[in-house]
Formats: sequence, structure tokens, C-alpha cells
Amino acid sequence: MIDVVLVDDEPMVREHLGVILGAAEGLRVVGEAGDGAEAVEAVLRHRPRVVLMDLRMPGVDGIAATERIAALPDPPVVVALTTFADDSHVARALEAGAAGFLVKSTPMEELVGLVRVAAGGHAVLSREVAGGFAVRAGASARARERVAGLSPRDRDILGCLAEGMTNAEIGARLFLAETTVRGYVSRLLTRLDLDNRTRAGLLAREAGLRAPERPSR
Repeated sequence: MIDVVLVDDEPMVREHLGVILGAAEGLRVVGEAGDGAEAVEAVLRHRPRVVLMDLRMPGVDGIAATERIAALPDPPVVVALTTFADDSHVARALEAGAAGFLVKSTPMEELVGLVRVAAGGHAVLSREVAGGFAVRAGASARARERVAGLSPRDRDILGCLAEGMTNAEIGARLFLAETTVRGYVSRLLTRLDLDNRTRAGLLAREAGLRAPERPSR
């Protein structure tokens, strides 16, 4: 059973998410919070595996709460929630320790699947948010420079991460075993000095990389 804590200052949003997740097999909403301070208390009380964290809240916001939760011993996975695809807070949430981000309007089945992916220790990247992420001035050139020395296969992997694919999806697209993909991703994170696959996906988008239609030969 995957225990989830929902954090949002809008009760109707928490209710909506609670209905979706509560009806899904293997998921259980164990707590809710209306601001960042309550979120930390809920995590300490319920010890969830996943926290869905709204970013924009009065008082202690989602970014500060994520940072506090990430500093706890054996912290849960925090997934940032945003209303707008180009939310400037997303990058700050990732720096604070969030494992990924989702838009609140994510379709029900996709949301449930991504929560399960996050619970498995994988970063999640909403395609809508990734697609609307504004490229900062000069970032594109720097990103292209960072990936310039990568092999074609590494660039294919990064392109798949840019589209928020899981290891299994990447393996299916490139005809690779999932364990092989995991090794590629791990080496890429080390080589590019990145904390997680979500940041790798954003770097890939800034560099203009996309998943290939066919495996490279």
C-alpha cells in the first residue's frame, strides 16, 4: 500500500485528489494539510511514501515545506503540484528536493500512474509542465554545450527523459532492457552532475533534445 499525504490550501483540490487516489488500487490517502507547516507535521505523523505538494500557499509555502521535509531522516518522495505549466516556482521546488512535478489537471489515470512511479523511487515529469517550461535567457546555449560530448545513445536517453518517460517506456522505445536503461540514466546523471532525472529532462529540453522515433543505429 502506498500512503500519500495531500497538501493544498484549497479544500476542493484536496477533496478532488483524495477521491481520485482513494479509489485507486494500492493507494491510500493518510493525511491532508492546508499549508507548508501542516505538511511537515502530517509527514511526521503519518510517515507517507509520497507527498503531493502545492507550491503556492500562504504562510509556509510548498518550496519551504519541501526543503524541510527533504531534510528529515528517511524522507518521503515529494512531488510538486502546480496549476500553470510555466510555473516559475517549479525549478525552485526541484532545488529544494522535490522529485518531480505535476499539473493539477493531469488526467486521473495518468496521475495515479505517476504517483506509483514516484513511490518506486523514480522522478516524475509532467509532460504538460515540461512542455511549458520557459527556457531562460542563455540557458539553451549552455545546455547544448553541456550535452555536446554525449554519444548518440546518451542523447537518445536524454531525449526520452525530456518527455517524462519511465525506464520501462525508454526501454520499449529504444529496444533496451530496463536494467540497461537504468545504467545509462545513472551514468548520465553522474556525468552531467545532476541530482535526478527530472533535472536531466529539463536540461534535455533546454538543449532541444527529444525522444527518437526509432532507435539509433
